[in-house]
Amino acid sequence: MGRLPQLVCASANPHKVAEIASILDGVVELLPRPAHVPEVVEDAGTLEGNARLKAAAVGAATGMAAVSDDTGLFIDALDGAPGVETAYFAGPHATYAENRAKTLAALAGVTARGAEFRTVVMVVWPDGSELCVQGVCRGSIATEERGERGFGYDPLFVPEVDASGTPNERTFSEMSEGEKNAISHRGRAFAALVDALRTR
Repeated sequence: MGRLPQLVCASANPHKVAEIASILDGVVELLPRPAHVPEVVEDAGTLEGNARLKAAAVGAATGMAAVSDDTGLFIDALDGAPGVETAYFAGPHATYAENRAKTLAALAGVTARGAEFRTVVMVVWPDGSELCVQGVCRGSIATEERGERGFGYDPLFVPEVDASGTPNERTFSEMSEGEKNAISHRGRAFAALVDALRTR
């Protein structure tokens, strides 16, 4: 078997990197972002634009193909917020807990709690060529945090169905890593990336 293709991961978020590495295992060798590469300002205004900014910057700094993703939580009752600002919903230096608390406060008394997670994944090669895929997971926002696993909004997000297509009432945080990756926005986006890389 030949050597796996290598991609430098533009994210330095250890939770996200571990999740991506698990999904890409056996297909791509995921290399960590070099410590000297600074954080990229994500000001493109769209998930696709932010993912492109990050992948292009890391690719330029390393001379290698780079992969980046950007994810947004779009809540129906909040007119799609937090959307592109998902990671900073409660402020520029907000913690996961603060973002979740603001989400629950914003939905206090709201019964229609439909939402969806969207992930856009971008690979940029040194020659400037790029590949873009996305994944979507439809669900709802729980009325309280539930579960111990995962990160970010996982304790609040309840996917509509599980991996078998059965209606689901558990949050991402109440699922195993494998269960979550099988249906999550990020899992679906990186599964699409795997398919695209295999046929590239």
